[in-house]
Amino acid sequence: MTVYIDPPAWPGHGRMWSHLVSDVSYDELHAFADALGVPRRAFDRDHYDVPAARYADAVTAGAVEVSSREVVRLLVASGLRRPKGRARA
Repeated sequence: MTVYIDPPAWPGHGRMWSHLVSDVSYDELHAFADALGVPRRAFDRDHYDVPAARYADAVTAGAVEVSSREVVRLLVASGLRRPKGRARA
């Protein structure tokens, strides 16, 4: 199982956020997020939004650190990218 996370560079709700993604399946991503204690409501189309305070926890749990550009590349290459307007898993 490989799950990836980008640096917390996305502002929102007074915090900075990272994106947590899988290049294999949403099931893999949901299982990792569940084990990490990230609530399902943090899932947004094809990724989880993870607050900066939880970034190190995700890496310690096995998420591979990549750039934001690499997150998008991984999602597109895997076929898991869901642009806005498509249904959630």
